Amino acid sequence: MTVVFLLCLFFLLLFMNVPISFAIGLSTFLFMVTAIDFLPAATTVAQRMTNGVNSFALMAIPFFILSGQIMAQGGIAKRLINCAMALLGAFPGGLALVNVLSCTLFGAISGSAVAATSAIGSFMVPQMKKSGYSPEFSASVTAAASTTGLLIPPSNILIIYAIASGGVSISALFLAGYIPGLLVALSLMIFCVIYAKRKGFATAERLPLKVVLVSVWQAVPSLALIFIVMGGIISGIFTPTEAGAIAVIYALVLAAGFYREVDMAKFGEILTKTVETTAIVLFLIATSSALSWVLSYENLPQALTDTLLVISENPLIILLIINLILLLIGAFMDMTPAVLIFTPIFLPIAVSIGIEPLQFGIMMILNLCIGLCTPPVGAILFVSCAVSKTKIEKMVKPMLPMYVSMLVVLFLVTMYAPISTFLPSLLAP
Repeated sequence: MTVVFLLCLFFLLLFMNVPISFAIGLSTFLFMVTAIDFLPAATTVAQRMTNGVNSFALMAIPFFILSGQIMAQGGIAKRLINCAMALLGAFPGGLALVNVLSCTLFGAISGSAVAATSAIGSFMVPQMKKSGYSPEFSASVTAAASTTGLLIPPSNILIIYAIASGGVSISALFLAGYIPGLLVALSLMIFCVIYAKRKGFATAERLPLKVVLVSVWQAVPSLALIFIVMGGIISGIFTPTEAGAIAVIYALVLAAGFYREVDMAKFGEILTKTVETTAIVLFLIATSSALSWVLSYENLPQALTDTLLVISENPLIILLIINLILLLIGAFMDMTPAVLIFTPIFLPIAVSIGIEPLQFGIMMILNLCIGLCTPPVGAILFVSCAVSKTKIEKMVKPMLPMYVSMLVVLFLVTMYAPISTFLPSLLAP
């Protein structure tokens, strides 16, 4: 009953439009005040919030946020779009395919779904409109495809899961996200081809090989960041945190020196946005860590494990229930607090039925990626609406096939562990 009171208090604050970080912190503090005296309650919450952000691995997050901001404004998106257009523009549904591939590439480089939605969508949505695609469909493709950047490294949310899980390797998680992320992109592309053929959209002319090669060559410096970051981490040359710093240096050299699209004035704006975003993320982590500690202290993970095992001892049924809960959570809660709060609750259950932490982590992130595209709290959905200048209620219908595509991949990740564990297993000692 105490846990029920805590969660009811949290959702009450959330529905009162209290910012989620404050809703988490206030509900945790008020719950503690009802359990113990004011001063010990305040001290405990403060200690748990401090411990939540006292992690060397978290230092990677501001670096990757900064590198993503530099890339978003450094002309990188434009070159990735040109590369995708040269490769896929002549296929059925070419512009939709270009949108998916561009979002995937940009998300993989920047690690930000919101940045991918804004940077790619602001260019691709108008182009798709001119070719006869509806604004709602164009925005839906952008929103769904931009989530791939949260699965394909470098990804801040994978770092947060590694910390919340208490021991999963960040390098292994980075590798585990590649195949699921690419499968999401592929499933969206398959639907886009089917949709374009049914609607009879015209295809672009096939470009000469020389033009294709030039477009790909211009995108190589941007794509090289993926190999630099992951190559260094996998080979052990540097840690994920050091990789974030290297990503910043490389992105700055690329955007300011090579492409010459970031000057000192723009760099000042980039630093300001980075500080704001980092502060928001770290405050979310701090308050979520305090709430997670309270839930663990109240033995919620064990109680939930016992309840699920009473319902069924079949691992598939239990995983299905966990997936449904996570999909519901993702529709109402931001990804960062959801990972920090519910990983300590659900991960022990998954491990108890034989699911590897790597597989569960990717399954959880993919669930919450779908939530980012789902009303009423889907952040990416709102950004996509703003970019396409359409209303969210008009996007519900065109988003349905996107949900189906992503749910198919989620089912495969849940049922077949090697999708997540194959690449990390290649580097296991």
